[in-house]
Amino acid sequence: MNDDELMKLALDAAERAAQLGEVPVGALLVDAQGVVLATAHNRRQTDRDPTAHAEILVLREAARRLGDWRLVGTCLYVTLEPCPMCAGALVNARVDRLVFGCADPKAGAVQTLYALCSDSRLNHRVEVVAGVLAQTCAQRLSDFFAALRARKGS
Repeated sequence: MNDDELMKLALDAAERAAQLGEVPVGALLVDAQGVVLATAHNRRQTDRDPTAHAEILVLREAARRLGDWRLVGTCLYVTLEPCPMCAGALVNARVDRLVFGCADPKAGAVQTLYALCSDSRLNHRVEVVAGVLAQTCAQRLSDFFAALRARKGS
């Protein structure tokens, strides 16, 4: 599968988040052969857990499945640019590659506000591909927040 096809799977996970009233961010981690190791979506509200971002949940599940916290040889696909917590987790988990959809102007820690994944002062760097299906990913978030504002306004 190529980056677009895998990002569509992340978008499917984001849709599941939206159906639960969660911010629609979806993520998946694949190994070097493209086998999906884990898929998740945001669950902060559902789990009442500030760390239940899609990326963190995917890393936890993949580490459990592989029996190792080092996720060398993997690629994370996520619909929204990771925040500082998630970008730091990618570095610490030794993920090789990150593919994200749209930039996050409020919390993006990969390219927008910070560059944690490429910071040479850290012990690992993550190859980054930005903007895959960016318009679709951004529209999904915009639609969710517009509907949320409309419900609050009624």
